[in-house]
Amino acid sequence: MGGGPTWDRRRLLRTGAAAFGGAGVGWGASAVVADRAVAADQATSAGTVQLTPAAGAELAPAAGRHQAGITTAPQAHVALIGWDLRGGPTSSGLTRMMRLLTDDARRLTAGEPALADTEPELAAYPSRLTVTFGFGPRVLDRLVRRPERIGLVELPAFAGDRLEESWAQTDVVAQVCCDDPTTLAHARRMLLKDADAFASLRWVQEGFRTARGTTPEGTTMRNLMGQVDGTVNLDPAEPAFDERVWAAGDQRFAGGTFLVVRRIRMDMAGWDRVDRVGREATIGRRLADGAPLTGQNEFDEPDFEATDRYGFPVIDPASHIARARHRTPAEQFLRRAYNYDHTDLSRDGGADTGLLFLAYTCDVAASFVPVQRRLAEIDRLNEWVKAIGSAVYAIPPAAPEDGYVGQQLLEPDTDEEDNA
Repeated sequence: MGGGPTWDRRRLLRTGAAAFGGAGVGWGASAVVADRAVAADQATSAGTVQLTPAAGAELAPAAGRHQAGITTAPQAHVALIGWDLRGGPTSSGLTRMMRLLTDDARRLTAGEPALADTEPELAAYPSRLTVTFGFGPRVLDRLVRRPERIGLVELPAFAGDRLEESWAQTDVVAQVCCDDPTTLAHARRMLLKDADAFASLRWVQEGFRTARGTTPEGTTMRNLMGQVDGTVNLDPAEPAFDERVWAAGDQRFAGGTFLVVRRIRMDMAGWDRVDRVGREATIGRRLADGAPLTGQNEFDEPDFEATDRYGFPVIDPASHIARARHRTPAEQFLRRAYNYDHTDLSRDGGADTGLLFLAYTCDVAASFVPVQRRLAEIDRLNEWVKAIGSAVYAIPPAAPEDGYVGQQLLEPDTDEEDNA
């Protein structure tokens, strides 16, 4: 049976069309959206349908010189995608890949179909979609001139880690966040299709938080152990936020940051055997409201010197909050965690359950590493949690206008770099 031309999006873009803004095909995607909008307006005026404003139409706010998805209020769902570049990192391959993926991200986060999108209707409701890209150490070492100026360091080994190769470091990462799982699945599919010519997929780590609207805005999320997770966290409104999160120094990386990824598996069957008193003592907070054991409200400052009538500390010095507490201002960083829960019939309870812990910082060695070392040395919670995945990435600043994410690093201006 005869038909129209078959569009192979990846073949088309590999020939360079994406580098010129998708000339010749971009209008087709826009037309689909426009026609659908006109049809909806006509149907509404005719009284055949009743449209009401939807949360799905909401766009994530612009983040200026930073990539969106870092200070963006956390969305309900995440898909963290890790790729290894085929044949090893090459400048031409990574540049072409990032041009293509940046174009995808620009369109999809605006509620528009990706170039030659075969399911354009699935892009209509962005639901605060954000796509945040980062590069692993191998990319910086091989493709970026003077990578030491950027300051990305690999994580040291931590006692107690049980790292699995399936969740290991990759060359490129994309953090895709959205309030709607259908929109998220479509965005993920577009990115995976368009990266396939340049990189092999190592892993996709999916996670979730409480659905938007379930709890009041600003409520601290709970992990699947039932505890509030992230009470002590940097707020973008704090004066110290920029200094602790955004990297300083090399002008090519101005507006960038570093991402630490830790996949933490929970022993839920073992945790189920711990009574409520034991759980609260392990963490150092009450389950009901998240308040420290020495306080009345979640955000009360813990009193680590307080003792009970027998002279014992009210908050165990080996409790999680005591060990995770920053000792210096430099040990503060931005946490952005998500729960995960996947069916696994080989495990007790039939599920692999845990936390996808994401941390953004200006200096991995000075902020994250000291805190994690304390937790690895002693933390009551270690009996029930183990890190099974670990990676670190340099998150470049936002793409230049009409450019791509990472362009400042992969195509630097030599004079500017030498004067940085």
